[in-house]
Amino acid sequence: MSSPATKSTKGGRGKPKATKSVTRSSKAGLQFPVGRIARFLKAGKYAERVGGGAPVYLAAVLEYLAAEVLELAGNAARDNKKNRIVPRHIQLAVRNDEELSKLLGAVTIANGGVLPNIHQNLLPKKAGKGKGEVGSASQEF
Repeated sequence: MSSPATKSTKGGRGKPKATKSVTRSSKAGLQFPVGRIARFLKAGKYAERVGGGAPVYLAAVLEYLAAEVLELAGNAARDNKKNRIVPRHIQLAVRNDEELSKLLGAVTIANGGVLPNIHQNLLPKKAGKGKGEVGSASQEF
């Protein structure tokens, strides 16, 4: 006696929801939200259509960049004997890395400050060279 009521649909319409939903982020092995990025790409009207792989690729790139910046900023925080990353640490991390500095060259980081740098001409002269005052030749006319 196989009646339709003995199936595991529990009175609902459509297929039974036996398995838990798996996010596209977990399928791709990412932490960044692939679905949200796909939604932003569609809503942003960057193109008429958005392929299936585009949000996955973009999420992976963004996650890599974020991990890179956070790793360098964490090192900068540890160098300053701090447990918390503040904008200053992000600034130091970005500006000391050649590629990140080029990527974020036109970016201003709020409360980031500047790299510590004193021009050579402003530093005090070395005293006691032994050869006399060779550096003051420009003063002699």
